Amino acid sequence: MRRNYYITRSGRLKRKDNTLFLEFESGDRKVIPVENVEGLYFLGELDVNTKVLNFLAQQRIPVHVFNYYGYYSGSYYPREHLNSGFLLVNQVEVYRDKEKRLEIAKEIIRSASHNILRNLKYYHNRKAGLEGFISDIESVLPELESADDIMQLMAWEGHVRERYYDSFNLILDTDEVFTKRTKRPPDNMINALISFGNSLLYATTLGEIYHTQLNPTISFLHEPGNRRFSLSLDISEIFKPVIVDHVIFRLINKKMLDERDFEKGVNFCYLSERGRRVFLREYDDRLNTTIKHRKLRRNVSYRRMIRLECYKLEKHITGIENYNAFRTWW
Repeated sequence: MRRNYYITRSGRLKRKDNTLFLEFESGDRKVIPVENVEGLYFLGELDVNTKVLNFLAQQRIPVHVFNYYGYYSGSYYPREHLNSGFLLVNQVEVYRDKEKRLEIAKEIIRSASHNILRNLKYYHNRKAGLEGFISDIESVLPELESADDIMQLMAWEGHVRERYYDSFNLILDTDEVFTKRTKRPPDNMINALISFGNSLLYATTLGEIYHTQLNPTISFLHEPGNRRFSLSLDISEIFKPVIVDHVIFRLINKKMLDERDFEKGVNFCYLSERGRRVFLREYDDRLNTTIKHRKLRRNVSYRRMIRLECYKLEKHITGIENYNAFRTWW
């Protein structure tokens, strides 16, 4: 099974013949089995030359780069190998059609809201005081249907997510008070975890899009822009509650992280190197966790679910099958 490789240490990535290996500053070396690599995540300072990049492109392995603080910086996206002019034309036409674009955007929000509610209802049986958050979000959902443009839809979605984040103070077993979502920079432990997890998911989703015929720069919920793969942002909205938030709840409630795992200063908080390693281990475990797919009738990993979501979007764009976004059913 192909897997993601997360490199958190500093060193040099080299190629010899058909083999990749890492030389760390400590002097030790680690071989990377290229045939098993789905994507590479650089979270340490790595030296890479064009020989390595050409080899990665030949192997169709995307590389995702994060800075010292765990922020996603960008991706080395190999030349697309599943190009389809037919799908590209249709994807652009759907984006340019207000009603068709809005319907996809609404379905993304419906799915994300459903998955948020499933998280809240799960913890409702274990924590007191979540009833109000559940009813508030459920009361807003009919209003989402009445939105007639993307900006209005995004405003309602923002309200849903704001109420959801407010509930974290009840879900999480920590003394850290979560008052509001801040991103640049995150100002407390919970914001640091959300920012890091979301960055990882954006990169993972982009890697799955690469193996489909979708163009990652043409999106429906988020506005396409220069120098960003906005379709990855769209699809990630669906899976944030299922993957990222699950990891955060587990890390904090199981006491797998403590004060040593964060670097704090005036108005900022970031995961330390050790904290990132702990998060990455749980994140990768979650991606590789399998569930019984109701339609395929076989076990499918969460990472594979992201790619299946891309396939469903392809079918909708080409008129084969209406898009029904992923919703948890367990």
